[in-house]
Amino acid sequence: MPVRTMLDNVAVVVEDEPETARLDEGTLSPGSELFGLYQGIPVSQRNSGYSLVTPDRITVFQGPIERAYRTRGEMRDQVRVTVLHELAHHLGFDEDQMDRLGLA
Repeated sequence: MPVRTMLDNVAVVVEDEPETARLDEGTLSPGSELFGLYQGIPVSQRNSGYSLVTPDRITVFQGPIERAYRTRGEMRDQVRVTVLHELAHHLGFDEDQMDRLGLA
């Protein structure tokens, strides 16, 4: 099944930098920067009461990616991994599942 058919009520946006308050929501290791963030209710946890809600939000942070990678190719690859990682959160995958898929 194509991933596109599994997406429901989700927006993907790009921001320059993460806000300090958002750093607590993302998973960071010491010395690392937040490349992306998923905010919402995963598709796997939605029930019949899920209606009339604002879209889930996947945010990709441009600044941290540009600081971490030097070439356009490296940045493109990291953006791809970041978006796939956050989409996996949208679908309900946990960190262990994403690690097995190479998305951690």
